[in-house]
Amino acid sequence: MTTYILRHGQTNYSKRYLVNGDPTKHIHLNEEGRQSLGRAWTTLPLHSVETWLTSEFPRARQTTSLLMGVPAGSLISDARLNELDYGEFEGSPFLEYAVWLDSHGAGQQPPGARESQREGIRRMLTGVLAALEYPGPRVLVGHGLLVSVLLWQRNRPSSEPMPLFFPEAPYVDPVAIEDDELPLLITALLGDLDTDVHHERAAGGDAAVLRISEGSSVATVDSVSPTHSLDKKDLPHA
Repeated sequence: MTTYILRHGQTNYSKRYLVNGDPTKHIHLNEEGRQSLGRAWTTLPLHSVETWLTSEFPRARQTTSLLMGVPAGSLISDARLNELDYGEFEGSPFLEYAVWLDSHGAGQQPPGARESQREGIRRMLTGVLAALEYPGPRVLVGHGLLVSVLLWQRNRPSSEPMPLFFPEAPYVDPVAIEDDELPLLITALLGDLDTDVHHERAAGGDAAVLRISEGSSVATVDSVSPTHSLDKKDLPHA
């Protein structure tokens, strides 16, 4: 069986490069986001999907609902698939969070947040792995960071450590992962996260090992560094 993992459709928040890690905010797809679902309709086996999984966020639930149609398989909402908790950066431009992340490292929790970036990634990965408990084929609608991490793992050079920032994930473009591949992929990523924890402890909290180099990518964004000005058209977004 296969699990199809995709990012939700575009919202006005993501179009404006603002972050939303609070599922109680009613942020839904914009017109472009709704129209983009047509791409997924042509690539997903909609009539044979047995299980639909989604985060608790309105934009993910709306994407899932519009894709499901009638009749449809069972719908599972899993908080482990939620977007990162951005704490005090909630509603701010992604670049503000990115600059903080660059300075403090992926293992530190932003002010007011309940998790660090790496803790959030670990949470999302456990949610993906749990999808195997449900009948397939499955469609899982999550957020950009999760899809970016999965795409990076599939294309990584064998010796490349997990970066602080990842290339942007496309909207509603499914990543198809077979059941025999999924545990191996998730196990490898969880191993990277364990290595990160070891390195951060060994460095005594020095986040320099995780800093952005010039020309690198920002998580769920096009190639851009936080040192770029805010008027760049390829600004990052969550």
